[in-house]
Amino acid sequence: MKKGTVYEGTIERVDFPNKGIVYIPEEERYVTVKNGIPGQKVRFVINKFKKGNAEGRLLEVLEKSPLETREPVCSIFPACGGCMYQTMPYEEQVKMKAGQIRRIMDEAVQGAYVFEGVKSSPKEFGYRNKMEFSFGDEYKDGPLSLGLHKKGSTYDVLTAADCRLVHEDMNRILVCVLEYFRERDVSFYKKMQHVGYLRHLLLRRGDTTGEILVNLVTTTQEEHDLQPLVKELLDLKLDGRIVGILHILNDSLSDVVKSDETRILYGQDFFYEKLLGLEFKITPFSFFQPNTRGAEVLYETVREYIGDIQGMTVFDLFSGTGTISQVLAPVAREVVGVEIVEEAVEAAKENAARNGISNCKFIAGDVFQVLDGLEEKPDVIVLDPPRDGIHPKALPKILEYGVERIVYISCKMTSLARDLEMMQLAGYRVEKMTAVDQFCETVHVETVVLMSKVEEQDSEKV
Repeated sequence: MKKGTVYEGTIERVDFPNKGIVYIPEEERYVTVKNGIPGQKVRFVINKFKKGNAEGRLLEVLEKSPLETREPVCSIFPACGGCMYQTMPYEEQVKMKAGQIRRIMDEAVQGAYVFEGVKSSPKEFGYRNKMEFSFGDEYKDGPLSLGLHKKGSTYDVLTAADCRLVHEDMNRILVCVLEYFRERDVSFYKKMQHVGYLRHLLLRRGDTTGEILVNLVTTTQEEHDLQPLVKELLDLKLDGRIVGILHILNDSLSDVVKSDETRILYGQDFFYEKLLGLEFKITPFSFFQPNTRGAEVLYETVREYIGDIQGMTVFDLFSGTGTISQVLAPVAREVVGVEIVEEAVEAAKENAARNGISNCKFIAGDVFQVLDGLEEKPDVIVLDPPRDGIHPKALPKILEYGVERIVYISCKMTSLARDLEMMQLAGYRVEKMTAVDQFCETVHVETVVLMSKVEEQDSEKV
């Protein structure tokens, strides 16, 4: 088998994340081909070998999968890299994700554990309360586009005027912004040359409140009067209500959405969202679960898994805007949240005060460093780290507390599997596991694990 060789085959299954497994009889080996659906017959070219494993790039879908029983729901499928599985019935997507989790976790977990399956999102479409759209062109020197990157491309941008992951309000705003800048022939930022003006459109909309925050991200290389755009946006007929329009200036060379300076063009720089009876103030860059209704299912699961915490101290590590902390606070003695993003910590403090919660303490800083200075000792710990999991220097410090129960929430199951290895060596056992599908139509899923400290006499069995 050589690079550049073209093969045909059927995707037997899809492993996390998005890895289609195809068997090539003539070579007597498997090849990983991304961006496919189980059961599709595909044509692909071998483009790399990684740790001895062959990887292929999808060229063409020759035959649809028997699982593809639905028509596409948006105009840019399958070219767009956002929604992989929208032609599969939702029940099949959930079943596929459950299989992906089991294949990874059955190998990572020592001993028997209970897998409770994948809990569906209450909303399959229109669930995202946050979306980052990019400015660009669909092809070199083409007209201005605003939307999502073409599958497998870091440059080509497809206009997502009818994206089904978001509320229709977001699509109306996107079209308005795109037409405004097209009419004025305004340039977009070109990542390689580092020239141009328009970078991103960051939209946030409260699913329960309907409050919308519009964030236009540009460089400082040009100056444009944006007040006519503000008027056009405010004149839009929306189901929700725009509460703030911000101009975020970003001259970073890297392709990230960040702020060097933020100017309020209209209203305020925050919006409110409600979750499990609590109200949260959310700013442009503060972390909040992107699927509000799915987050309610997730946090109810965490509350169930953590069990009775009456009179206990809970550490909520990687706490974001303190959502989990505030959900647990009414039944705990004290909750201590630690989060590295200072803006999120300030929002957490404000949210706790707004919700009348006085037994939450939020600390800004790296978990690895903050734990050294804490006088409190936890009875139970909740972990909700970023996608790459817990830093290998921080994890031993967390485990040194020796708490009876740990609940770990992971948005990347391979990172979770890696961390479980050290946790099990430290004397913890996986009791049960479930997942919440907060990211319908996509490759992602949120996994929740309950771990308990093994009694000394049982430690040799683990």
